[in-house]
This record gives sequence, C-alpha cells and structure tokens, in this order.
Amino acid sequence: MARNAKPQILDGALELLRVEGGGAITLDAAAKQVGLTKPGLMYHFPTKEALMLGVVDHVAERWEKLLLDRLGRPLEAASPHQRIRAYVEVALTTRFDRADYAIYSDAHYRDALTDTWVRRFEPWLALPSTLPDAARARLTAARLLADGYWVAATTGVFPVPDHDRDRLLALAETLLEDEAPS
Repeated sequence: MARNAKPQILDGALELLRVEGGGAITLDAAAKQVGLTKPGLMYHFPTKEALMLGVVDHVAERWEKLLLDRLGRPLEAASPHQRIRAYVEVALTTRFDRADYAIYSDAHYRDALTDTWVRRFEPWLALPSTLPDAARARLTAARLLADGYWVAATTGVFPVPDHDRDRLLALAETLLEDEAPS
C-alpha cells in the first residue's frame, strides 16, 4: 500500500460499517477490507483504539471540510449565525449513512473518541454567552432541527421524506434570519 495507506484504511473501515449496517470494526476485518495483513494494518494503527481514533477523526475531518466549504470563509471570520447556518445546511443537504451514525454514536461511550468530536465541533456549535437569549434560542433550535434530521436520515428510523427536506431548510432559515448583516 502506498503513502496514502492511512486514508485508504480509514475509508475501508467505514465501508465495513456500511456493508454490515453499523457493526464493529476489528483489526482483522479492516485489514482484509483493504487487502493488508493484520500486521500491515497494525504498522499504521497498532491497536483497535488507534484505528477507532483514526476513523472518528477521519469522519469529523470530512464534516469540517463540508462545513468550511459551505461557510465559504475562514471559521474565525464567521458569526455564530453563519456557523450554525453552515452546520444546518450540511446536515440537511449532505448524504450521510449508518456508518457515519455508528461512528458518531459509538464515540460517545469512550472519552478519547468523544474528545475528537468535541474538539472538532465546538468551534462550530458553541454560542458566545454575550449573544442575546432570543438569538441563542433560535440558533439552538435550528441546530437541534438539523441534528434530528441527521439522526433520522442516517439511521433510517422514521426518516423524513426528501420532499419535506426543503421545507425543513426553509423553517431553519426563518430561525436564522435575525442575523445582522456582515
């Protein structure tokens, strides 16, 4: 495997979750998925914990790239409204699947994995304490709308029909419309 072995291994581990509809990732299965021996995989990820940390970071990095692309400016230059708007739009317009959900939900049972999500998403979702209460409530409601849609879409449990997604985006936009011009 070439220099880009780590991304290929991480993509292969995610594909395992897609094929199995969410199950567990083992070093043996991940190695087999990408055509490596277990020792070959362990050269890059010496333990299952290291592999899982890599997978969580890989998925969170994908989210970050999608969010930055949607934002269209550096994160530091964005207002809370702009950050939450980017988050809402990514959650409601990007196709995610059970593998994404499995990685997200499993991470919350292990502190090291949870820390990756917090580190990556806090800059996007944290609202300044100086924001007026009404604005905080609207931004939080828009974010929770996006979170709920994302969970329904990724798990397939009570999914929202595609034709309702545009209405949800419009509703979220009304929650985000009190933004001051930038």
